[in-house]
Amino acid sequence: MNPREYQKLCKKTKKKFSNKEKEIFTLGLGIAGEAGDVAGCIKKTVSHGDDQRNGLKENLGDTMWYIAMICDFFGWNLEEIMQENIEKLRKRHPKGFSNRAARKDKRKGWNK
Repeated sequence: MNPREYQKLCKKTKKKFSNKEKEIFTLGLGIAGEAGDVAGCIKKTVSHGDDQRNGLKENLGDTMWYIAMICDFFGWNLEEIMQENIEKLRKRHPKGFSNRAARKDKRKGWNK
């Protein structure tokens, strides 16, 4: 499955909202909640010895659903967002990530 297909299939399971503000509010809180669930699964797996890898996979999928639906809300193509992210990372780390290069990176804003 490619990102466009995934985004299209996700739309079929999204609640219909009459209020756009409530829709993006719900999507934003939803992705935050799923990110918290991802963190919780990692914590339990690593710190408590309670293997939560299946839960982690499920919550990563839920997080991806929210990413796809936030992109849809703004009329963005998920595949294009992914490509733009890779281009940004290639510019920032043309030789691949290194701690030294990251320390030299003195960006003031998250979007540079």
